[in-house]
This record gives sequence, structure tokens and C-alpha cells, in this order.
Amino acid sequence: MEHVLSPATLTELRRPRPYPAVSVLTPTHRREPYNAQDQVRLRNVVAEAKRQLEADPAVSRERRAEVARRLDRALSEVDLTHAEDGLVIFAASGEHQVWSLARSVPERVVLSDTFLTRNLVSAQTADRPYWVLSLAADRVTLWNGGADRVTEARVGGFPLTRRVENFDPERQQRVGDLPSAFREERTRQFLRETDAAMSAVLRDHPRRLYVTGEPAALTLLDEVGGTAGGAVHVPRGGLAHGTPEAVWQAMRPVLEAEARRSTDAVARALETARGRREFAAGVDELWQSARDGRVRLLAVEENYRVSAHDAGDHLILTESGDLGSREDVVDEIVEQCLETGADVRFVPDGMLGEADGIAGVLRY
Repeated sequence: MEHVLSPATLTELRRPRPYPAVSVLTPTHRREPYNAQDQVRLRNVVAEAKRQLEADPAVSRERRAEVARRLDRALSEVDLTHAEDGLVIFAASGEHQVWSLARSVPERVVLSDTFLTRNLVSAQTADRPYWVLSLAADRVTLWNGGADRVTEARVGGFPLTRRVENFDPERQQRVGDLPSAFREERTRQFLRETDAAMSAVLRDHPRRLYVTGEPAALTLLDEVGGTAGGAVHVPRGGLAHGTPEAVWQAMRPVLEAEARRSTDAVARALETARGRREFAAGVDELWQSARDGRVRLLAVEENYRVSAHDAGDHLILTESGDLGSREDVVDEIVEQCLETGADVRFVPDGMLGEADGIAGVLRY
């Protein structure tokens, strides 16, 4: 299943395709007993996609069979053992993809000439992925970070390793030794190579970067390269040889402190906007402002979801599941704001008070 949505990947997903490009979305669950019906629900929504293919006169028999095969192959690749909060399957002639999302999605099937990407974009924005680069004299490990976990990332040649004589990483972590390896020219070259490899990863997958390691390692990386210049240093050794859980526990207080500062900054920006009459609130007002490209900063409560009918010049809120309602209108607003260069922030539930879950600062 796919997890990293880079700008290049998003551009490829949005490329027009021969009709039909099928998008299948379904919510999933991480824990029992809620995940008990995920497999049945997934099979049912894929069956609905096949039914729509069968009923569409614009789809030839050959194309229908090919896309149905792609749906079956995608279904066989789904691993619900590690399910998150939503699942998206894309299938078209000659291709299929499965995406696991850390944000719920509405259950739906869409046949079009492009894949439906707004739920992927919204999920990534809410999750705010980041990189963690962990340094040691003999190994550099790259971690893929999310809202509640990290996993090892095997991209860009990482992990990088080299042989270092008389180097014991466990002893270094236990007694806090400053290995002489960090004063060697070979180590400087190793970290130059690390910097170049990380630069390439950031070009393809730009994210916030954190670097962990002994102070000597962090200082040396700053000296030999330019990638870490904008990175956040976390002076903690041993993580290049550590487990995902150890890295997550080291990162958690750093991320929580940054989240508090970010939330406070959003609150101040919204309050200032009220005084300048640059404030907008509510899904109807933000939906129109987003379409006009007027939103500079969008704040959305983390679990805010709403369904609405499109009445042309405004939205009418509806119950989830109503015929013809837009189940993912919040994700539409998020994607449209990102498309027009707005800063999108997900904030704790209840923070926006009378703004009903969504608020923004307007450009004009």
C-alpha cells in the first residue's frame, strides 16, 4: 500500500486517463471491534464499482474487464491488519494503486477521467508528515514520521552504513562516550554523503526535517553540508540503531511542543483577522472563499466532517448519506486552499468555538 504522497506522485495521479478511471473510497478502523466489518465493507464497495462499470454504456467490454481485473488485484493487495482510518483504491486500464490514510474518508465510488485525490491531500495535510534523520558514526537511518508513529524509510539509499573500527554503538549510548570517529576525515566524508542523499530525498519529498544524534554528530553535519541548515536538531544518540518506538518517544515531546506553538499562532492570526475584517467562518463561507482563491490561512478542527448539498452559490448542510450530498466537502475546501497557496492547519477539536469547526484568514 502507498503511504508517501510527493508532489510528483500527486501530479501523476491527477493526469487525465482514458475513461474510466475508478476511485473507490471506504473508511477503515485501527482497532477491534470496529474493524471487524472492514473486509466485508471493502468487498462490497469494490463490487459496487464493478456494478457501475457494468451499467455504464460508455465503457467497452474490453475496458470493463481490464479495469475489473485491476480492482481485483488491488483488493488482493490490501492488508487490513495495519489499517488506518481510510482506504483509497485507484484503478484504470493498465494500473492500480492502494492508499492507506490516517484520516477517515466517505464511502463512495467515482468513475471519471481522473482519480479523486482530494482525500489523499487532506489526509497528508492533517498528518503533517516529516523526516527524522538519525546519525551515528557507522550508520545513518531515515524515518518516516506521522502524527502518532514513525517507520523506517528505505528511500534514497537509506540506511547508509560504513565500517568503523573499534566502534560500539551500544557502549556509546550507555556511557555517553564521544567516539573519536567523529573527528576523522572518513566520518566527515560519510556525513557529506549523508547530506547529499538527504538533499535528493527532500527534492522529491519535501518535508520538515529533524536530525537526531550526539551533539558532535549534529555539529559535524552542519559543518560539512547544507541540508541540515533548516532542520530541527534533537540531541539524542543511539537512534540510528534504534527501534521505531524509541525514535517516536524521542520525537513526541518535540512535536507536542511545536504543535502547541502552532495552535497558539493560529489563534492569534484568527483573532487579528477579526479586527481587520479578514475573518471567515463556517463551511459555506469558506467553500466560496476557497473557490475564489481568497483564503490565506485555513484552520480546521482535526475531526471536523460535514455533508452538504451544492446549491450553486452556497452550500446547504445535510445529514451524512443523503442522496446527492457532498460527503467530503471539508476535504474539497482543504485541497482548493492548498491549490491557491493557502497555509492549512489542523487544530484540536473545540478550538474554533463559534466558528463551527472551520475558519480562515482572507487575503482580501
